[in-house]
Amino acid sequence: MRKFQGLASATLIGSMPHRDRQRAIDLILESVPDIPVWPQLPAFPAEQMMVQYSEGLPGLVCEADKVFARTDGSGFDDETYSFYEEYLEVEEGIKAVENSRFKMGPDTGATFDLFLDTLSGAAKNNKFRAVKGQVVGPFTLLSGMKDQNGRSLLFDERYADIGPKLLACKARWQIEKLKQFGAPVIIFLDEPGLAGFGSSAFITVTAEQVRDLFSEVVAAIHAAGALAGIHVCANTDWLLGFQSDFDIINFDAYTYFDRFVIYRKACLDFLKRGGNLAWGIVPTTDVESIMAETPEKLAAKLAAQVDELASDEMPAEKILSQSLLTPSCGCGSMSESAADRVLELVSATSRIVAKR
Repeated sequence: MRKFQGLASATLIGSMPHRDRQRAIDLILESVPDIPVWPQLPAFPAEQMMVQYSEGLPGLVCEADKVFARTDGSGFDDETYSFYEEYLEVEEGIKAVENSRFKMGPDTGATFDLFLDTLSGAAKNNKFRAVKGQVVGPFTLLSGMKDQNGRSLLFDERYADIGPKLLACKARWQIEKLKQFGAPVIIFLDEPGLAGFGSSAFITVTAEQVRDLFSEVVAAIHAAGALAGIHVCANTDWLLGFQSDFDIINFDAYTYFDRFVIYRKACLDFLKRGGNLAWGIVPTTDVESIMAETPEKLAAKLAAQVDELASDEMPAEKILSQSLLTPSCGCGSMSESAADRVLELVSATSRIVAKR
């Protein structure tokens, strides 16, 4: 685990609904200037989660709105061999990740490239506490993507090995790009699919298997000198995160704190080891709540939650010093006006909490 002091700084999960790339980036720099994050813009098909991060996967097929893997083609074995060959070249330093299949292409990386250009100018006048990127988590990628028969890739041993390697290298590529700003780099694994862990669809998948999927990606993030976080936008078995080597755990504090606090002991142990919590205190799923909430009410809600977590075992101030504030999830599926309001709320709430 790598040490980082969140100090109630604000950042975002990643996705935004905007079609104007520059406006989305400018909003982020204005709202979360301490820890800016490049925005995924799923309004562009190439930046939808399963498309953006599956680029380079052997057997990948993109047809209209359908993305899947074909393993029955005559060229699949050759594609797989080529994947491992390139992976080993990158791992051994024979090939730069910048020149490999693991970089984002001109379509999938259009917003990321603009973010880098914009931040290069902003960095001259700002001192960032950190810069954040993200990749889809391996469980979500493999459980969400199917083969030609509709079978989840999670149950294909070949992809259970390929998937983490693909994402590890994609994270490494981002880190190399984001390091130029001279601030700590944070990479979140976005794992919305973990809300389904333990359900009938994944009844045969063990916690150990999930942690193994995490471990290769997290180890690569650490080896590249960055911090690793995990984001789950609903409830899950949080021991999956606490018992892995993550530096930051991001959860939906607005809706699911009562279920998260069940893991209180594991959470406090995580904090004692130097981990950070990213509190998703700003709602994102209900427009009425987004428009009705105020920074003052959200700050009070957070304070009550911190006190409950702390109880008599840890000072609330220590928890806040190891905390970040975020929306409860990404904003990619909402209207631009609602997303703008979410950014206003997380920014203003963070300022209130930081003064306490």
